Amino acid sequence: MTSKPIIAFAAAAATSIVAINAVYAETYQWKDSSGQTVVSDTPPPSNAKNRRAIDARQPSVVSEKAPEKTADGAKSPEGPKTTAEKDLEFKKRQQENKEKADKLAKEQAAEADQKDNCERAKRNLTALENNQPMVTVDDKGQRKFMDTSQRDQELERARRVIAETCK
Repeated sequence: MTSKPIIAFAAAAATSIVAINAVYAETYQWKDSSGQTVVSDTPPPSNAKNRRAIDARQPSVVSEKAPEKTADGAKSPEGPKTTAEKDLEFKKRQQENKEKADKLAKEQAAEADQKDNCERAKRNLTALENNQPMVTVDDKGQRKFMDTSQRDQELERARRVIAETCK
């Protein structure tokens, strides 16, 4: 007669396990091809729209979503970024900003030099066209006045410099 209590206990345990599994079974919800909402305990087909698992504890989305891509084409990581990743991105932005600032400073300096060269060439051309006495220095460091051919060469050179630098 001892076997009846064991069988009763086993039956009660089996019933409890089935009841527990029913409580924790996942329920799924999705829209089928005709747009009808379907609720079932079996997972939806892969082509179902708006798929999601309904759990008594916490609902979770089952629908598949393509991973987002960043501006450089890399897949964005799942979840929040770590401190190291944030620090690396910050340093990268700092370096890019520094490079932009350096490039801008070089461009501004080159523009200022070009403007200065243009102004000098214009003053030189004005002096040459007004036949003001102009002097050159020879190999020995001696000053010599320009003759007509030298003045014509310098006029041509000044006009060429103006054409190139005064844009």
